[in-house]
Formats: sequence, C-alpha cells, structure tokens
Amino acid sequence: MKFLWDSALGLLVVTGGLLGLTLPFGKIATAAGVPAMVWALVISLGAGGVLLGVMLLSGQRIRLSAHKLRYFFVTAAVSYAFPNLLMFSAIPHLGAGYTGIMFTLSPVITLMFSILLGVRRPNMLGVIGIAVGFAGAVMVAATRGEAGQPAEIFWVLVGLLVPVSLAAGNIYRTVDWPEGTGPIELAVGSHLAAAALLFCGTLVLQGGSAFGSLGSVPLVVLGQAVSASAMFAFFFRLQAVGGPVYLSQIGYVAAAVGLFAGTVFLGEHYQLLTWAGAAIITIGVLITAKAQNQVATRVQSQAA
Repeated sequence: MKFLWDSALGLLVVTGGLLGLTLPFGKIATAAGVPAMVWALVISLGAGGVLLGVMLLSGQRIRLSAHKLRYFFVTAAVSYAFPNLLMFSAIPHLGAGYTGIMFTLSPVITLMFSILLGVRRPNMLGVIGIAVGFAGAVMVAATRGEAGQPAEIFWVLVGLLVPVSLAAGNIYRTVDWPEGTGPIELAVGSHLAAAALLFCGTLVLQGGSAFGSLGSVPLVVLGQAVSASAMFAFFFRLQAVGGPVYLSQIGYVAAAVGLFAGTVFLGEHYQLLTWAGAAIITIGVLITAKAQNQVATRVQSQAA
C-alpha cells in the first residue's frame, strides 16, 4: 500500500478506474429516474461522509480557517458539483462510454491553463503523450456516440463543458492548496461543501420529493458511495504527487473503463474507430507516465 501511495502511475490507474465506475453507475441511476443533481449529491455526500468517518475514527479533526473554507467551496463548485451535474445530465443522451470520452480532453485544457498561468509545464515527452492521447480522443469524438445513434450537438457541447470545469479545478486545487493540510482533510471538506450546495440546489429547483427516487436503486447508491469515497482519497494524493497536468490523465483511464462497462454491461455499441481511439489514448497515458518519471528523477538528482 505504501508503494501505491507514493507511485504516480499506480495512483493514476486506481483513481481513473474508480472514476470510470461513476459513468455506468450514473447511467443506471438516471435511467431509473434519479435526477442528475441528486446523483451528483450522492457522490459528494457518500465520499465526504465515509472519509469523515475514517478521519474521526483515526482521531483526526478538520481545523477550519477562512482559507480552507474558500478552498472547500471553490473546489466543491468547480471540481465536483458543476461537472458532475453536467455529466449526469448528458449521460442519458450520449451514453456512458461516450460521455467518458469527454474526460480525455481535460489534460489538454489543463495543460493550456497550466502554461498560461505558469503553474507547471511538462517536458517534451509529456507534451507528446498528451498530444497522442488527444488524437485518440478526436478519433472517438468523431464517431459521435453509439453506433447508429449520433448524439445531438447540444448534448455534445454540454459534455465538452465537463473537461473545461475539471481543468479549472485541477489548476485551482494546486495553486490554492492550504499549507500543512493533508489530502484526506481536503477531500472531506470539499465534498461536504459540494453536498451542501447540491442539496440546497435540489430543494430549490426540484423539491424534497426528488430524493425519493434513490429508493429504486439502493445497491447502486451503495456501490457509488463506496467507490467515490475510495477514489477521492487517492485523488487528492495523486494531486500532491503528480501535479495538475498529470492528475488530469485520470480522464483517459476513466474513459477506457466507461467504454468497457458501457459495452459489456449496459449494451452500448461503438464503432471500430471508437475502440482504435481508445487504444491510442492508452498509449498517450503510458508516454505521459514515462515523462512524469523522467521529471521526478531529474528533480531528485538535482536535490541530491
């Protein structure tokens, strides 16, 4: 476990895989009539609640400050509430696998933001890896969803807003990380803040009756809560170990998991070009991982 906790590649695979499970869970839930805002609430409340329990049992406490409160609520809105609301609204129209492809655009947008703001810039091999992954994403996006069911442009645009929001969150969490604060504490605070925002939004826009729909999918709710809490524990550790650009690579892994789950378990069908693009995306992830290792090795040698 110690090796995984310190390995950027290991954290990338685990975090991306758990994120990918959100896609089929979300499709099942929304197909059963659960509103997108309510399902986004399930993720944040489940993750924040479980991780808070773990913290309390281990004797840890959240020590609030003005900086932390700002961090919690900005991260909640930009990284969780808004992109999850968009994603679960789009999944019924685009499919779980196709919506997952939108995650793959996050590294490119994160890189653009990172360069513009001077946060962190990958080496040339890292840029090549991102470019290869993006090429695969373009191939997949060109198929416009499931075979024989081209997606409407409006929902494609809604899906495209997901990586933009995720990229903004990747940068913000790095530049405003509260000094001396661990990843679990940040995960707990941010998700509980997101849950509060989504709960208030649901009450105002849809009323309390919207929560009753969760009773139709109790096992899916449980599975989503468990996977979300595990994912975000690794998510914030990956943020610290790999930085914002490397963190954004979880979208490639999540997209692959979403395509696989959608095809095998949900009856979605995709063209050969879609699968070829997914394979190229995987190559891009491996190239970027190698680039990250090179950067880490160089930094260690300079420090020595």
